[in-house]
Amino acid sequence: MLSIQIICVGKLKEAYWRDACAEYAKRLQSFCRFSIVELPESRLPDNPSPALIEAALSSEGEKILAASSGSARLALCIEGKPLSSEQLAMKIDALAVGGISSISFLIGSSFGLSQQVKQASDFQLSMSPMTFPHQLARVMLCEQIYRAFQINHHGKYHK
Repeated sequence: MLSIQIICVGKLKEAYWRDACAEYAKRLQSFCRFSIVELPESRLPDNPSPALIEAALSSEGEKILAASSGSARLALCIEGKPLSSEQLAMKIDALAVGGISSISFLIGSSFGLSQQVKQASDFQLSMSPMTFPHQLARVMLCEQIYRAFQINHHGKYHK
């Protein structure tokens, strides 16, 4: 069975975001082994310098790469390629058919992902040209992964 994990920096603070992710995780159980891995966010002052931000991204990046080792890596970043729900479904299916057994979706902190993570990724994905809070983006990604499996299994969820 395919393993899908979302590796993200930071925790969901509000219960309603956690509940939404938990609902999609429950729904995904019949399609894949799904998990969310929350990595600690680097502590930064209120107005960090570019050097402090770069150091934090590098530190977080090392943890992201370690947690996603052995997986196909799909990094969520603004410069990534936007995909429709159907295209994401095809991407997941193509990876699985191609022999990939583990896929990791990578979400960085509010400052994004380090260049080392982007370069080590197999694909860079943009959710939208709009900016979303990280908590909402995580819920949206969970929903889109669920939708992709519904599309690939000809479920009624996707219309």
